[in-house]
Amino acid sequence: MKLFGIIIVFIAFQFLTHNSEGIKLYSTKHTLTQKHIAYLKRLDELDKYYSDKKLGSFVEEGKTFFRLFVPNAEKVFLVTFNQPEDTNRSEYEMINDNNGVWEVSLDGEKYGLYYGYLVKHYGKKLDRNILCLDPYAKAVTTFNTYGNPRRAIVVKESNYDWEGDEWIQMNWRDLIIYEMHIRDMTMHPSSEVNQPGTYKGLIEENRRGGIDYVYGLGVNMVELLPAHEFANLEIPFNESFMERLNTWNPYEKNHWGYMTAAFFAPEAYYSESVKEIEWNKWQGKDAKSINDFKDMVKAFHKKGIGVMMDVVYNHLSEYETGNLKEIDKEYYFRLDSRGHYKSESGTGNDLRTERPMLRRMIIESILFWMKEYHIDGFRFDLGKLIDWKTIEEIIKEAKKVNPNVVFVCEPWGGGYDPAGFSLKGWGSWNDQIRNGVKGENPVNGLGWIFGKWYGNNDQGRIKSYVNGTLERDKYGLFQKPEHSVNYLESHDGYTLGDFIRIGTKEAVPHKVIKDIDKFVKLTSSQLKLNKLAALFLFTSQGITMIHSGQEFARTKVISQNNDVPDTMKGMIDHNSYNKDNETNYINYEHAKINEELFNYYKGLIELRNTYPAFRRAKYEEVSFYIIKDNDFALGFLIAFGGDEFLVLFNANPKKKEEFHLPEGEWDVLVNEDKAGIVVLDTVTKKVILKPSNGMVLKKR
Repeated sequence: MKLFGIIIVFIAFQFLTHNSEGIKLYSTKHTLTQKHIAYLKRLDELDKYYSDKKLGSFVEEGKTFFRLFVPNAEKVFLVTFNQPEDTNRSEYEMINDNNGVWEVSLDGEKYGLYYGYLVKHYGKKLDRNILCLDPYAKAVTTFNTYGNPRRAIVVKESNYDWEGDEWIQMNWRDLIIYEMHIRDMTMHPSSEVNQPGTYKGLIEENRRGGIDYVYGLGVNMVELLPAHEFANLEIPFNESFMERLNTWNPYEKNHWGYMTAAFFAPEAYYSESVKEIEWNKWQGKDAKSINDFKDMVKAFHKKGIGVMMDVVYNHLSEYETGNLKEIDKEYYFRLDSRGHYKSESGTGNDLRTERPMLRRMIIESILFWMKEYHIDGFRFDLGKLIDWKTIEEIIKEAKKVNPNVVFVCEPWGGGYDPAGFSLKGWGSWNDQIRNGVKGENPVNGLGWIFGKWYGNNDQGRIKSYVNGTLERDKYGLFQKPEHSVNYLESHDGYTLGDFIRIGTKEAVPHKVIKDIDKFVKLTSSQLKLNKLAALFLFTSQGITMIHSGQEFARTKVISQNNDVPDTMKGMIDHNSYNKDNETNYINYEHAKINEELFNYYKGLIELRNTYPAFRRAKYEEVSFYIIKDNDFALGFLIAFGGDEFLVLFNANPKKKEEFHLPEGEWDVLVNEDKAGIVVLDTVTKKVILKPSNGMVLKKR
């Protein structure tokens, strides 16, 4: 009995790690009271709450229904407005069905009505200033100020003319993904669009920037940085707000969008054709972002380009009130032993995705974007923070809708497990190929293209990347090549162009750059390394991803054209998440300045799209040269579908490398100057590669 008692106390203590703020769960002597035990039991019972009822706002049989899941509330009120700025509002007390769902209905079809919820928790006074956003809101209007006050909007769904549009059906191994920010693609004047920074501007045709630029490059999938409604504004710089002092963000903005506010609503800012956020104004009142987003997807689909969304289901915005934190903190978030939010995401609050009704919401959000917006795939931010059961259910349910739907993730956040995601059928960003090929740090962590080995990389590892970084190889990660998202640059960190500029010591990280156009122009050594990295990327098996501007060695020099008190102005940026300015905007003049590299990327994309050997070859169909006198030389033969290709690299910066060719004549498709499917030369017997160069040959 004594042992049994110890076990009971131990189990109860474990429950303390999931408690809510504001309730003292154990005394200073750690003796549990009956009240505390009852409360622990209550927390444990939260997982038992589940409902199949339709949630959010919707119209049926002449009535408008409002439903919100809140298992811990004492009372919930619907609050409605004729206009979001109205001080007059109507309140309706909602009814609890005893299973966590609160409901009320209004007579009539209340399309266009603005609303929110007041939630009163047991033992706490109702704060009528905290209006909670419906987590199932399909459209949202936001008052542009600190705290991001919001109203949901009752909207009619499925009344859009898709003109027969369907998902882009594509084998994952054929994907060439272009990661991009909706606003950044057309905000710079060089894009020459009429509605810069918007969904509509992105799809204007016969323009220098936007959809025609992407189509001309030849990629077949765009991956949008977060376009769920998100918190555009953070908190005042060097002032206390929401019990925090902002010492890190003088721009006071979140530009990339990794602070989700609504999982079912498109970001309204991208429907506003404005130079910058208009403070103290309601944004998104007309809910036009719904059709604007659909127009964007349809336009890309007409050009044969799929659309993926970068989605954030692991945390919410920490710089606003009136979201799931105020709706039901205990149910929706992972809490520590003091009832404080856990933050393995590094963003102030981690969602408890294992809760049944949160899992349901995530899955329904994914299916909604697939069905309502024809989205072709998803990239999950910090995927390791989402529990395995939810991961399994997401892909299972989504494939019922579209068997070819794409699921990739960052396989980190609360751990690191690309192999685990591969076992579940998911793809993952392959940071190993990124770090192995270019390096981890341009100052003191250079990789293969520089003639260096970063970390545990060597010839064997470089060869494994060619084959998809498979588990059968030492340190491999993936069950299948199509689970490896091969990339060298993303929105995070230095651009590949800036990484190489710094790595060659031809640029200094903390030096002010006065002439950006001159700085962006590649030197001969920078151009060679950019080409070498690109050639390796596009000839490796797996999913290929590039970041917008990578094709012309984009630079991110911090803009000086503002009055923001940023001490880093004029220097190279490696974390531009907060800059809605020229630091992030795509400058198409720079694509012209580095046109040779742009054409090289375009040629590699054409090569990969034309010849399936670079996408579909089996492990056994790739054979490597044995090279003993040059650790940084690499050569391999691909024999696939009746075609034979030789891919040759010399990443040694100091010596040439001679490659003896198999018998026969070989057409040169890629050399130190050009890439594509046009024959540049024909060679036999041997070729000699200069330092930091590569070639692709096709047997006649």
